[in-house]
This record gives sequence, C-alpha cells and structure tokens, in this order.
Amino acid sequence: MIVFPAIDIKDGHCVRLYQGDYGKVTTYDTDPVQVALRWQEAGASWLHIVDLDGAAQGKPVNVELIARIRAATKMHIEVGGGMRSLEHIQRILGLGIDRVILGTVAITDRTLLSQALAAWGERIVVGIDARSGLVSISGWHETSQVKATTLAAELEQAGVQRFVYTDIARDGVLMGPNLDALREMQRATSRPLIAAGGVSALHDLQALAALGVEGAIVGKAIYTGDVDLAAAISAVEA
Repeated sequence: MIVFPAIDIKDGHCVRLYQGDYGKVTTYDTDPVQVALRWQEAGASWLHIVDLDGAAQGKPVNVELIARIRAATKMHIEVGGGMRSLEHIQRILGLGIDRVILGTVAITDRTLLSQALAAWGERIVVGIDARSGLVSISGWHETSQVKATTLAAELEQAGVQRFVYTDIARDGVLMGPNLDALREMQRATSRPLIAAGGVSALHDLQALAALGVEGAIVGKAIYTGDVDLAAAISAVEA
C-alpha cells in the first residue's frame, strides 16, 4: 500500500483543517516546499497536495507554490482543490504534476469529466468526499443526497480509473479511518481506492493495508508526530 503524505495549502502555508472546517485551521509550517522535502527524505514516493484556497474559490490559487514543490522534489505528485474546467486541469498537469483529483466538477458536470478522461485518462482521479455516506461538494460546504457508493459505481461506468475516498467526519480528528465505509466502497467499485481521513497511528495504516486499498493519505498524524512517516512507509509499503 502506498502512503501519501498530505500537504494542505491555505494562504501559502501548510495547514490542517478540523473536519473540513475553514474556521478551524491549524498552521503547521509556513514553508510547504520544505515540508515536501521532509516527506521526500522520509521515503515518500507520492505526495498528496490540496489547494484549500482553490477548493473554496473554485479555481487553482496556489499554482506558483505547487510549481515550486514540483521543481524541488522527485516524488510523484497528485493535486486536488478548485479544478472546475479543462483549462484549470491543463494548468496543473502542465506543471509536471502526475495526477489531478477532481471533486465537485466530476459530480456536477459529467460532460467535462468525460472530456477530461478522454484527454488525460488515468491522470484524472475523482475525489469522493462523504459525510455519513452522502457526497459533499463545493469544498465540503454542501452535502448532497447522493450516496458515495452509488456515485462510485456510476463514475466507474463513465471510465474513472481511480478514486480518493475521504470520510469528512474522520478528517483531521485522529480517530481512525472508517473501515466499514471503505468496505462498502470496495463493494461498489472495482477501481483502486485511496483512503483519506482519520489515520491516527501506525495500526490504522496496517488496517487499511489489510483491507486492500491502494493507498492511504496521512495528514494531521504526521504533523503531530503520532505517525512516524519513515517507519510507516517501511511497515506498509514493503
């Protein structure tokens, strides 16, 4: 299983939100480039970047900073947050980013999603963010009546190759991943899943690896020191 250290960027800083609440922000570092280098040194092969300003504004915002992280590191990088048009996607992929994660737009604009899949194939990942099993959109400000499992099955039929599944209630609260919800997602789609939200200790990563997800995103726990990234990578990526 791949361990994805997360860098969430807000106002140019590396932060974490509590359950996706923009009013509950903790700043962990003022230099995301140095943070990326630290995770690379710990052995990370992939980096998961979220442009929180972009997610809130509906367009990529921290583009220059993402470009600097790309230039400074050798890791594979996936980026999410605020990409709502083909031009936005092109702009981020054009920086040399490996994959982009589409959220809101993949749900609200299926035409754009199919155009993006036709143009970039596996470099397009869909992020499904759920609260109590229902899909949230628009930077988590809005909860729909669509079940995450229903959406995953539909989008697999539409050609989506990979999903990032975030359980919002577990995000940034260090209370363990929602394994039951992930099992439901695995039943709904045969595509690879990357799990996000709730990792608080090495045993959580081991549980996710045992579940058979392709990857796990770790955020708050590597910033608080609850998870030693290098030790986690050697434990679950071997």
